[in-house]
Amino acid sequence: MAATTTIPARPLLAAVLAALLLSAASAADSKNNPADQLVALINSNRTASKASTLDDNQGLGCIALQYIKAYEGQCNQVGESKKPPETSFAETFAPNCGVQAATLTKITGRLLACQSNYATPDQAFNFLVNDAKSIQVLHSKNHTEVGAAVSGTSGGGPYFWCVLFSSGKPTTSFKVDGGVPKSVRPGCFSGNNDDCMGANAAVSIGAGCSSVVFIVFIYSNVLFGK
Repeated sequence: MAATTTIPARPLLAAVLAALLLSAASAADSKNNPADQLVALINSNRTASKASTLDDNQGLGCIALQYIKAYEGQCNQVGESKKPPETSFAETFAPNCGVQAATLTKITGRLLACQSNYATPDQAFNFLVNDAKSIQVLHSKNHTEVGAAVSGTSGGGPYFWCVLFSSGKPTTSFKVDGGVPKSVRPGCFSGNNDDCMGANAAVSIGAGCSSVVFIVFIYSNVLFGK
């Protein structure tokens, strides 16, 4: 009779835990970025109206997040005459993102909205595009690239959404030193691989890790009979 091989419980647990932790790492690296989702909605709407799709430029996306931060959480200033001066792009926004000032290109359109509560990308799209003027900006043929960003204030509301359009060449405009924009938390922007949930990337990654730790704890108790 062939010998029966028994796998000890502890090595089996170690294998299970290793698999779970590997799964956690993969989940943490998965793409979950509402700014990218907003760009996808913008491109879908443009193609539906026979306009061209736009390149999702991470340098421009980072600058859109800087544009938000210039309002310093003052939701009531959105829609008013107050907006960041044009000089801010070269003097503040670009350096803060690591974008090469020489590659800055003309901004051909802007959409900005602010809400007290966090909105999903499709809800944000409706906030941003809600009248004839914003529809005209969305469908303009002058745009070639886009950058979107979302951010809360001090870890909570109000929440800002910003979309910047440009007429630059995607391969040469808004170039970032080293190929990766500087970290400018809180908030996230389109065109990069960062996970971001609820306008704070740490929420998404932390939630994924917490779930796995909880699962590991249950498995430990079951297998060890604790």
